[in-house]
Parts: sequence; C-alpha cells; structure tokens
Amino acid sequence: MKKWVTFWAVGLAVLGVALLHSVFRAQPASPPSPAAPLAAAATPAPQHHPRIEAAIQHLEEAKRELEAAPEEFHGHRVKAIGHVDQALAECHRALESVR
Repeated sequence: MKKWVTFWAVGLAVLGVALLHSVFRAQPASPPSPAAPLAAAATPAPQHHPRIEAAIQHLEEAKRELEAAPEEFHGHRVKAIGHVDQALAECHRALESVR
C-alpha cells in the first residue's frame, strides 16, 4: 500500500511537470502591438489558469500524502518530496509570469 502511495505521488508530480511543459509549448508568442506601451501602463485583471491551479492542488495533495507516509523508502520519499517542491515552484513561477 505504501509503495502505491509513493508511486501515485511521484506520478502526479511528473504529470504536473509534463502538464506545465505542454501548456507553455501550446501558447504561441504574440507579436508586440503598437498599443503595447499603453497596455503596459494599465494594470491587467488577474487571469485564471484552471489547469495550472489544478496541478498546484494535486501537487500539494501529493506532498501531504508523501509527508504522511510512515516509512522513508530508503530515501526515495524525501527525494519525491523534493521533486514535488520543485514542480510546485515551477507552477507558481508559471502563474507569476502571466500576471
């Protein structure tokens, strides 16, 4: 059972990173418009990105599951928590880059 928790938590972390990669690859770069200097002065409304926000929630749940695991799994649990932390940091950076 404990191996399955670790397996699913690491799987969710990998899925989150893959999701971020595919989301950012799918977004085309837009050419600068003539109104760009005017738009930069205005404060844009916050954008919602439900897939990234959902990935953050799943990663946080995976981290809680890993932290609650009673065994160390020969150091793999700690490494998995580190990878989840890295994925969470990337997700938060992704949201900050579009706000």
